[in-house]
Amino acid sequence: MITLHDLQFTPYLSEKKIIKAIDQLSYRLNNDLSDKKPLFIGVLNGAFMFASEIVKRFDYDCEVSFVKVASYDGTETTSQVKELIGLQQDVKNRTVVILEDIIDTGNTVEKLHNIFKDQKCKAIKVATLFFKPQSYTKEFDIEYKGIEISNQFIIGYGLDYKGLGRNLTDIYQLKQKTMTNLVLFGPPGAGKGTQATVLKQKYNLVHISTGDVFRYNIKNATELGTLAKSYIDKGQLVPDEVTINMLHAEVDKNPEAKGFIFDGFPRTEAQADALAVLLNSKDTEVSAMVALDVDDEILVHRLLKRGETSGRPDDADENVIRNRIKVYYDETAILKKYYQKQKKYFGVDGVGTENEITQRLSDVINTL
Repeated sequence: MITLHDLQFTPYLSEKKIIKAIDQLSYRLNNDLSDKKPLFIGVLNGAFMFASEIVKRFDYDCEVSFVKVASYDGTETTSQVKELIGLQQDVKNRTVVILEDIIDTGNTVEKLHNIFKDQKCKAIKVATLFFKPQSYTKEFDIEYKGIEISNQFIIGYGLDYKGLGRNLTDIYQLKQKTMTNLVLFGPPGAGKGTQATVLKQKYNLVHISTGDVFRYNIKNATELGTLAKSYIDKGQLVPDEVTINMLHAEVDKNPEAKGFIFDGFPRTEAQADALAVLLNSKDTEVSAMVALDVDDEILVHRLLKRGETSGRPDDADENVIRNRIKVYYDETAILKKYYQKQKKYFGVDGVGTENEITQRLSDVINTL
């Protein structure tokens, strides 16, 4: 993913695929125009790379010129085509090939088509690297189309966003969906469960607890639950692949989610990599790992106090509690470094009132 000005763009088309499309267009142009001595007219600024590649591949006599028009402002077409600048050749009785980087509504190419028609061209042909059939509103045929795309905003290979991106040889598309995805960590007794409940309501996020997901799948004897139970019954660890498939299913249940709180996952770098792949398939990523920091003695005191009413045996034994805390730190240390390298790790003071801690967490989330 790359950032240009205030927007993010994700990979869409490789240079290899673009070159293949240009090769196919050039083959057709060579066959159709071998004896026409065409005048290739590239439309600046976007078509400079495309025009160069087309002309390099044309094997017969031709002329090359460039003109400048504009109809884009930022990411939106303005539908207002400015006056044509740069045409110096006499096009009367010539075969003109307009080279466009992209055609969407067709406003620009219609303007050019009408200009050349008025100047008595013998033939007017249009070749475009990219074509948006869903956006095209004109009646005349675009004879040479490289790659048809849907109605997304793209940059690269001559196409820009506010002046940036033209030099990229791959094509990137605008990242449309902005999500907040949190990996929430906290040692036993830090209040992570309480804060997860508050945050999911405040930010309209979906809370995915790995423990809850396992229990649901096993209880309902789903295919994944049955598979996980077969490992558990043997005293074996459930493979990461099974766990990530469960999480994938939970993510798929919420296609309109504004983001997710992942609770209890990942625990290892391999799991973190798997989560990254999962989210990337949804055109999003982990926004931050947020960990509640609480002194060990406070945690022990809280859990022993909780053990008086919770009925949980692991809340009643101080040695068990301290071991659980140690296990947490051992696991978190690995992931802390993992997300620190990506500048996505945030430690938050977990001591105070519930509202105070929520505010500290919110201060972090609001900056993402």
